Amino acid sequence: MTDSDEPMCSAKGCTQRATVALLWNNPKIHTPERRKTWLACADHEENLTQFLAARSFMRDTQPI
Repeated sequence: MTDSDEPMCSAKGCTQRATVALLWNNPKIHTPERRKTWLACADHEENLTQFLAARSFMRDTQPI
């Protein structure tokens, strides 16, 4: 987060405000209930989702 407490996109080098939370876990090391969170702006939501889905890590998307 920044000084203004705006949620920022988790994509490397991105400084845009996040609009969604991507909830994921790695089933090899996390329990099924555990969720980790990446934040994504509109420009990076699809790319980050595809990255997680390709590894079978993607669980849910929630607006923020």
